[in-house]
Amino acid sequence: MTGSTKAALRTALAYHDAWTGKDLDRAMGFIADDIVCDAPAGRIEGAAAYRAFMGPFVEMLISTELIAAFGDDETALIMYDTETVLVKHAPGAECVTVQDGKIVFSRFLFDRAPFEAARRAAG
Repeated sequence: MTGSTKAALRTALAYHDAWTGKDLDRAMGFIADDIVCDAPAGRIEGAAAYRAFMGPFVEMLISTELIAAFGDDETALIMYDTETVLVKHAPGAECVTVQDGKIVFSRFLFDRAPFEAARRAAG
């Protein structure tokens, strides 16, 4: 990215870099205390609940490939594919709203079915 990268995109990419680097503490530095996240499992409200949601995923993460990232000063969209202990290919996307350098809203999209199937297969 260049120096002209917009504020929300810079924040989203820094956040993505932190959690994909397994540094959840650094990642949470980009999350607003009152974040609202709409995820496949339902609505998550507040930084503590968001950390509880992300923590187990970050722990099982093996690698991530950034597919695309777009944004402006308020909104950013990142799409990526992850490899985890449970699932070899787990694509995801996050559309985030950023205010004052913090993610205040995230619409988090991923397919839960492969994770549920892997958990059932593991017993």
